[in-house]
Amino acid sequence: MKNFTYYNPTKLIFGKGQLEQLKTELPQYGKKVLLVYGGGSIKRNGLYDEVVSLLNDMDVTLFELSGVEPNPRISTARKGVDICKSEGIEFILAVGGGSVIDCAKLIAAGAKYDGDAWDLVTKKARAKEALPFGTVLTLAATGSEMNSGSVITNWETKEKYGWGSPATFPRFSILDPVNTFTVPRDQTVYGIVDMMSHVFEHYFHLEENTLMQDRMCESLLLTVMETAPKLINDLENYEHRATILYNGTMALNGMLSMGYQGDWATHNIEHAVSAVYDIPHGGGLAILFPNWMKHNLQVKPERFKQLAIRVFGVDPTGKTAEEVGLEGIEKLRQFWNSIGAPSRLADYDIDDSQLEVMADKAMINGEFGRFKKLKHEDVLAIYRASL
Repeated sequence: MKNFTYYNPTKLIFGKGQLEQLKTELPQYGKKVLLVYGGGSIKRNGLYDEVVSLLNDMDVTLFELSGVEPNPRISTARKGVDICKSEGIEFILAVGGGSVIDCAKLIAAGAKYDGDAWDLVTKKARAKEALPFGTVLTLAATGSEMNSGSVITNWETKEKYGWGSPATFPRFSILDPVNTFTVPRDQTVYGIVDMMSHVFEHYFHLEENTLMQDRMCESLLLTVMETAPKLINDLENYEHRATILYNGTMALNGMLSMGYQGDWATHNIEHAVSAVYDIPHGGGLAILFPNWMKHNLQVKPERFKQLAIRVFGVDPTGKTAEEVGLEGIEKLRQFWNSIGAPSRLADYDIDDSQLEVMADKAMINGEFGRFKKLKHEDVLAIYRASL
């Protein structure tokens, strides 16, 4: 493994009834608060009223930005930045899933930047500072509650990019599994696919001597695969929700990737799809990741073999590494299908008419991927295999 420095300043507050910790955490940062949330689910399930009641008890001056999209858009983030600058916002509280948190990160950074926030996403400028912000998580999926990354869509230009800065770690994140009880089955499945995909992005790397990291990745995958079928048939089971919620955070808070860098090509490929078609991110990953795996099986067959044996229980007797690896990929596809994830772009009525457009968007910064550098023809081949 390579030399590394691990840094994560986010305070994780986990468990039932932990929303009360807002009274301890938030007053450290100021009285003018921007509450950021999505399409209204937190109002339907009562969480909005709980949060606002606590904020009122703290005598804060409250401003709100609602309507953050599932693929959060730069237009919404710009509205938040304008509120922060015009009202002198001191703290941002994101209540929702990864999309709400991603949007809040850009708002926090954009509020401290003199230009257009899109510059930060496209890396024309770097976020050197940000308003402090915290999160109340309602969806197990992205891990955004304990990392500094964010993904933002520009719907006008059909662009979707990941970005991040050391300045955009949440100061604290409150994770109460009860707040995920009302997440519908399909969104629960997408979250499960997303967190597993984060682990796969870590797992496929070219570094040597990552024995501990490999085992941590495999353990998380096994835990999610054991729990997921139980959860989707019992959506208000606290223990199952807690297990999946915790795993989602651990999948992308830096703990799994100490000493190496993962691949991340599949996320880039999916971002181009959802930039054009606005499909759920987890759904796109479910379709694309097994096909990325098949496309790159020959790069390091032993890596795929190890995953197939340790996680998917493939019997390697009398088989080549490639055969074992391919069987593991097929078992992944079967597992995702079994919990209701999509397997073809056609499941979202996507045909081959925009493949070149999506490939061009994926290649905007040139070849990408660390396990194997993908070229334009590689991306097209993965898209075609996913139709």
